[in-house]
Amino acid sequence: MTAETAAVLPAFMVVLGAGLWAVAAVEAQLECVDAARAGARAVSRGESLEKVRGGVLAAVPAGARVTVARGSGTARVEVAVEVRPDWGAFLPGVTVRAAAVSATEPGLEP
Repeated sequence: MTAETAAVLPAFMVVLGAGLWAVAAVEAQLECVDAARAGARAVSRGESLEKVRGGVLAAVPAGARVTVARGSGTARVEVAVEVRPDWGAFLPGVTVRAAAVSATEPGLEP
């Protein structure tokens, strides 16, 4: 019984680590989606692009790239961040992205 446990334990640790890494990636994805949606609404109301960009950056994980644009009739916010587990800096990162588009209020200039 002890030999089987010793053989299975490393595989269990790998599966557990992969699961924790997946949870971290999903958490970052949800944060990016929420921040992009809130940012697009703010831009569509007429807030300044730099203020919105700062607000979105404050709501997403560190190292995120944020693009904010206001066009004729639409506002778009895109967020991308590379997620890497804290315990495995040598592992490759996973890039998660989110984008949100909203119609601008009448009378706003692009």
